[in-house]
Formats: sequence, structure tokens, C-alpha cells
Amino acid sequence: MKTYCLEVSGDFACFTRPEMKVERVSYDVITPSAARAMFEAILWKPAIRWHLRRIEVLKPIRWISLRRNEVASVVSTRNVETTMKTGTGDLALYIEEDRQQRAGLFLRDVAYRLHADLEFIAGRDPQFNAAKYHEMFERRAGKGQCINQPYLGCREFAAGFRLMKSVDGEPAPITESRDLGFMLYDMDFTDPADPAPRFFRAHLENGGVNVPAWDSEEVRG
Repeated sequence: MKTYCLEVSGDFACFTRPEMKVERVSYDVITPSAARAMFEAILWKPAIRWHLRRIEVLKPIRWISLRRNEVASVVSTRNVETTMKTGTGDLALYIEEDRQQRAGLFLRDVAYRLHADLEFIAGRDPQFNAAKYHEMFERRAGKGQCINQPYLGCREFAAGFRLMKSVDGEPAPITESRDLGFMLYDMDFTDPADPAPRFFRAHLENGGVNVPAWDSEEVRG
């Protein structure tokens, strides 16, 4: 596996705590699943898998409380399927009738350095080797290209990114150290019909969070 480093930043971020059912409240730092999605937004293929190893926090953790208007419902999947089959149907959402106000506690002015390993699964692409995917990722990330726009927890919070070939001479992480509590690691799709969340105990040490391996004892459901 080859390790890559991305620097990502944005004006706002929200890595939602699943225990907050109604209002959106963010974790203090980006979660491993959100960080993995950053790499996958640049390159994802069935023959590769990203493993996040370390998160570095580059700016002080700042908060902002916002109250926003949101639509309370979504268009029914069943209605969409029926309309596609019959060619007729009403798929409209009337915002004025379904609007609600929700408060959120978000992060603002964030920047992280994300370190992740790219694993090549040879059995899924026996015609090629890992070098093909290394070149693809380096070319795309170096040019700022992506499959979809990377975002910081919510799609409305777009993220900028750049590939870091070396951290020499780059700003150091913040000096803060503290226990961040249990944090969402990722979803376990062993049973696709019933995906389950898995958590780990996150510790911020001089601005860095070391992410344990998915199959380690530190990661639990």
C-alpha cells in the first residue's frame, strides 16, 4: 500500500453526531468516514480501497450556531419508480407546505491534513497492477480534478484540496491535546440490508488523531 496526504479546507463543516436525532451537532474534528470520502471523491474504483491512518488539525477548532430553513421530507422512491414505469405522476415537493426551521452547531474555518493508504485488490483487476491506480490518483489530485466535489460532512459545505508530496515546510498542526470521546469510524456493510455504525475512542494529541485499523480491537460496534 502507498500512503498519500491531502490538505483539505473549507469555510464550514458538519460531521454530524448520530446520537443527535433532531438538531445537527458536529464532532470536533473530521471523522474517518468523511475523510475517506475525500479521497474517494478524487478516485474510487472497485479494485481499490482507502484506509485512513491519521488526521492533523491545522486550524483552531471554532464553532458557529446557525438556524436554517429546510424541507422536512423527500420525494418517495416508490413514487419515482411508479412514475418511471407509467410515464405519469406527481413528484413535486411544495416547499411552503413542508418547510421547517432547524438549528445546527457547525465548525467554521477548518483545515486538515489527511493521511491514507491506497490498497490495490489484485483479484478485482488482474489485468493491471497498483501502479496504474497510483498514477491515476496522483494525476487527478495534482491537477485538482475529482469525480464529485469533496465536501465537509454536508454537501453544501464544499471543500478545497491539494495533494501534499511532502509536509516539510508546511504549517504544523495545532498544539491542542484532549480526549474527543467516542467518534463514528464508519458504517459496516457486512449486511447490506442492515448497515451498522462502528466507533472508536478518538484522542487529539498535539493536533493529530491516529486512526486505528478497521479490524483492530479499538473499533467496536
